[in-house]
Amino acid sequence: MKKYPGYLKAAQGAAREAGRFLERNLNAGGKVYFKGAVDLVTDADRRSQEMIFNRLSALFPGHDFLAEEGLSEEHGAEYRWIFDPLDGTTNFAHHFPIFSVSIALELRGEVICGVVYDPTRDEMFWATKGGGAFLNGKKIRVSATGELDKSLLATGFPYDIRISRVNNIAHFSNFIVRAQAVRRCGSAALDLCYLGCGRFDGFWELKLKPWDVAAGVLIVREAGGLVTDFKGNEFRAYNSEVLGSNGLIHGQMIETLRLGRAKKLKSKK
Repeated sequence: MKKYPGYLKAAQGAAREAGRFLERNLNAGGKVYFKGAVDLVTDADRRSQEMIFNRLSALFPGHDFLAEEGLSEEHGAEYRWIFDPLDGTTNFAHHFPIFSVSIALELRGEVICGVVYDPTRDEMFWATKGGGAFLNGKKIRVSATGELDKSLLATGFPYDIRISRVNNIAHFSNFIVRAQAVRRCGSAALDLCYLGCGRFDGFWELKLKPWDVAAGVLIVREAGGLVTDFKGNEFRAYNSEVLGSNGLIHGQMIETLRLGRAKKLKSKK
């Protein structure tokens, strides 16, 4: 926690300000726009993004920025902020109170600081590279569950589920009968944080973007968890597949994901 204190404090302040704005507007009934058949954006997404960008760019002029709602500001800087101003837009648009603000900071391509704030529960998760992971000031650790059939997992489905065969349905079917249960909360950032603090034992998803996972992956790793792609290879924020676990069930999850790939290849023949 002592590492990168200025950046961490700035990220926490920006996340809290934006999160409280979102909470105040949860039931305001603002306009909803469609980026795709099931991919939404609201005025709250855009206002939250503006708030975060204005705050961080004022504190750190010259830093690069990448965010979900069309923000890409590149100066060739060593530092880049990657954030999702509202992770869980569909939940928010339906007044379902599970969503978060996710902010990460990269240094020369490596995430060194990550913050995820859930305003409805006033839960602030954060981690710094080499400094551990925390929830509201208390250090967190992944679970000690060592068997898949006793594990609570989390996942999500991509926005092109209606038109793409790469849609996570086969993987979900395989996991739901092998794990104790599977949850689909609607915020990948929170799923990763819940993995980091032991509420979930494993998480997998595909077709996520850097702003969805950059902060959460660092939190999982600093909490003692393991994050790879579906085959167990090194994961970076720009991978299309993310597999996270407490480390103990990781191999079992990879084997289950392999079943889904085998079924897909067989169906193509």
